[in-house]
Amino acid sequence: MDHTTTTGTRGWASVSWSTAAQATLHCLTGCAIGEVLGMVIGTALGLHGAVTVVLSVTLAFVFGYALTMRGVLRAGVGFRQALRVALAADTVSIAVMEIVDNGLMVGIPGAMDAGLASVLFWGSLAFSLAVAFVVTVPVNRWMIGRGRGHAVVHAHHAG
Repeated sequence: MDHTTTTGTRGWASVSWSTAAQATLHCLTGCAIGEVLGMVIGTALGLHGAVTVVLSVTLAFVFGYALTMRGVLRAGVGFRQALRVALAADTVSIAVMEIVDNGLMVGIPGAMDAGLASVLFWGSLAFSLAVAFVVTVPVNRWMIGRGRGHAVVHAHHAG
């Protein structure tokens, strides 16, 4: 994946929207696994909304970092360095995604209390993740254009 223009300059304009979307989709995958798992656990156990949000955010970061580390470790990078790469690559992206996603889940009337069998719960969760993706793409584009965020992963990816 090429993050530069043919002139080799780096910056906002040189990063394609497709590249930013792919990086955000990678982030969304980990976030969604953690987010859905946290929401399901919290809802199934009848946890308070705030506890469910904290659990979801924590799991989103864990799974987001784990997915990034998987590729970096496969490239032969040691665990500590792989963790550093994941932290540098994904922290801002996951944080933005989680703020938007959880803000919407909490803000949609009844979504957090709707229950796992509810269309309101699942529809709200899908909607909030989709909005979080759309909001995070330009953030990732800006960061990649400056050699930050997901751009740091590509020097380490296997294959």
